[in-house]
Amino acid sequence: MTRTTAIVTGAARGIGAAVAAQLAADGMAVAVLDLDESACKTTVDAIIAAGGTALAVGADVSDEAAVAAAVERVAAELGAPTVLVNNAGIIRDNLLFKMTTEDWDAVMNVHLRGAFLMTRAVQQHMVGAGFGRIVNLSSTSALGNRGQANYAAAKAGMQGFTKTLAIELGRFGVTANAIAPGFIETEMTAATAARMGMDFEEFKRVTAEQIPVNRTGTPQDIANTASFLVSAGAGFVSGQIIYVAGGPKD
Repeated sequence: MTRTTAIVTGAARGIGAAVAAQLAADGMAVAVLDLDESACKTTVDAIIAAGGTALAVGADVSDEAAVAAAVERVAAELGAPTVLVNNAGIIRDNLLFKMTTEDWDAVMNVHLRGAFLMTRAVQQHMVGAGFGRIVNLSSTSALGNRGQANYAAAKAGMQGFTKTLAIELGRFGVTANAIAPGFIETEMTAATAARMGMDFEEFKRVTAEQIPVNRTGTPQDIANTASFLVSAGAGFVSGQIIYVAGGPKD
């Protein structure tokens, strides 16, 4: 049986690293892709130490040539990729009147252009195999969030992108779904707490009080959801936005 090859972008740390580790534990060969290849070492070493197969790949997902080269390398060294998790993302938060054009473009380029370029490059391998799984990372911020006009717009765009992929690629055995995390304990949310002048543990405690399951989320919560969505058993789930937020969102 040929081993499935997966690419996870933004996988050097946080949610991406957890997803990469989970897919490797599921038996996939995983390309750990991030802007800086050396930053992927920790994730790759952990996967290999656990008996899995992983490859560190450095690429700017918003750079068309870099994406093409990265996908070609993965296909050559690990096998044709048929699972793609578009997780790479950045934040450049500010209120609209303070937001610069550069901060708007940077967020759009990594999230939307990056997901577009990666998916376009990988889908040919999926179509060729007659099987594919695409998971895009959205966010509860897609519903609107103060100080995040760029991020909210990008994450809402990911949802429309996902649904269109599901429609276009379904006939080729390819599904596309999006995960929209709520509050997840990562370096990004720790940085948010710091900007607000709050201790991270206190920030998590206050946040958890507003979540029906009475806790904040972890990267593993997202990894578990991704694991299901990319599985063979999820073949009839496509075009969906799964809110992993400890309670209902709409």
